[in-house]
Amino acid sequence: MAHVVLEQRLADAGLADDVVVTSSGTGGWHEGEAMDERAAAALRDAGYDPSRHRARTFTRDTYAETDLMLAMDASNLADMTDLAPTVADAGRVRMFRSFDPEATEGDEEVDDPWYGGPEGFQRVLAVVERTSDAIVAAVPRLRAEATG
Repeated sequence: MAHVVLEQRLADAGLADDVVVTSSGTGGWHEGEAMDERAAAALRDAGYDPSRHRARTFTRDTYAETDLMLAMDASNLADMTDLAPTVADAGRVRMFRSFDPEATEGDEEVDDPWYGGPEGFQRVLAVVERTSDAIVAAVPRLRAEATG
């Protein structure tokens, strides 16, 4: 969901040619599959196109392709930093909600709606939308950080 929303928000801001969004999971059990239908339905209902998204697996190679990596929860953060080629590379991994203006100390994880109903996907979509807006607003600062 975050990939689709962030990509759309960047396009709406005229940044689609400047920022490339990819997403991957730290486990490979859904490799190549479309997203969960409940997530896709929440996105479609909100006017997004989830049809192009396919699951891929986060690997050490992701570091060579990516300037900033965003983890959705602490487990993903740990898995991603464990794969970092260097300590400096591990520093390029941040929590997605570290950009969320409504996140509080100890509340930086995106809830996993997998075991619930459609309302959980709607709640996650709201978090993803406001956090994506904050990420788009932060792009100039993030560029400056990346170029030193």
